[in-house]
Amino acid sequence: MNIPADGSRPNDGYLFGPRQAWFAYAMTIGLMLFDYIDRQVIVSLFPYMKAEWGLSDKQLGSLVSVLSVTLAACVLPVSLVADRMSRVKSIVTMATVWSIASISCLFTRNYSALMVARAVVGVGEAGYGPVGAALIATHFPDRMRSALLGGFMAAASVGSVLGVAIAGIIAARWGWHAAFGVVGIPGLVLGLLYIKVRDYHTVDVGTQTQGATRQAVGVARSAFGALKRSPTLLWVGIGSAVQLIVLSSMWAWLPSFLNRVHGIAPDQAGVRAALVVLCGALGSVVWGVVCDMAGKRYPRGRVLSMGVLCLISTAVLGAAFGLPLLGVQLSNDVQLGLFALGGFFATGTAGPSAAIVVNVIHPGFRATGAAILGLSQNLFGLAMGPLIAGALSDAFGLQMALAVTPAFGIGAAWMLAIGSRTYERDVARAASPLVDDACLPDLELAARR
Repeated sequence: MNIPADGSRPNDGYLFGPRQAWFAYAMTIGLMLFDYIDRQVIVSLFPYMKAEWGLSDKQLGSLVSVLSVTLAACVLPVSLVADRMSRVKSIVTMATVWSIASISCLFTRNYSALMVARAVVGVGEAGYGPVGAALIATHFPDRMRSALLGGFMAAASVGSVLGVAIAGIIAARWGWHAAFGVVGIPGLVLGLLYIKVRDYHTVDVGTQTQGATRQAVGVARSAFGALKRSPTLLWVGIGSAVQLIVLSSMWAWLPSFLNRVHGIAPDQAGVRAALVVLCGALGSVVWGVVCDMAGKRYPRGRVLSMGVLCLISTAVLGAAFGLPLLGVQLSNDVQLGLFALGGFFATGTAGPSAAIVVNVIHPGFRATGAAILGLSQNLFGLAMGPLIAGALSDAFGLQMALAVTPAFGIGAAWMLAIGSRTYERDVARAASPLVDDACLPDLELAARR
């Protein structure tokens, strides 16, 4: 069964059948794993770079942030092209570029060269998350999306775990440059094999724009028309991005925190930080299922439950980093346990936010809508977290920096609460054909009925 020209299909049906769907899911999960291994490999190498090149914490944080900035700059055009042409071929191309760029980091010998190589990794990874999420969402029934996309996002956490742990071990034995080569090659192989995944046909975006879709300007206008109909996309995109400031700052700086504050060797600090990230991977799946259940009888509950998770993660991580500053002594094991618990809650917005965006966007622009989410999350979340924490660390110390950043979760919860107000209306709009703005009042009236 293929998607009809209007993008509709029964919610409970697989696109090509379970076998094709699960093969596509496994391959997409596998590439997501290497995507984040390549992203996070660098954080365990911070102590070595700081010693060898004399870098400040702000410079080290920039090596993480630059990837997210270039990714955010390219994610929308890449996803728009993928939406209108081929999702599978786009993913093969992106995986090839980011893997080769990651391998090239092996040969850099100064900060500037490494910064450029990391920027190119971001260019290659642009659009992979949104396009992969759109492919998964289209292969599977609606009732499974939050859980499956939660698993997709959990692969990012697992990849981060492996990147942090593997890098520390390799650096301790063969030098920190070698870590880039070891993690880049498997991703390149898997990316080339992805061509075996079955793509879905490009969805017609409506009879009113059939002529225009052959031109870039017409496609962009149609995409903007689909996107601007959903305030939920705006608030969920920004809210989930602000929550990622909490998560990305901890992921980037926890190995250095364990090394500086607790005197743990860099390779062992990487392994312990990886365990915390692994708890985040588990949380991404668990909370995806919980948010799905919350949205069954009360659709807004899918969005509101994410806000609750943001507040819980703020409280736990704020206590974990902040209590020692107030004179409350925590043992290493207790503090590490609080880090793990906070990470378990902090990833709760990952899967549900992607599922919500898929549900409120016209099927013809699902990858583009997911790209808007990815742009917001990378530019305002993943890019800002390590940079903010690094700048605060230079000014006030690393522990104070990591005690402050969890407060961003409060703002995230507030934005998600606003987004929940329009969720049901936007789901109804997404199921209707693309129309001119003049027709929107009629659509709203129909949604209420």
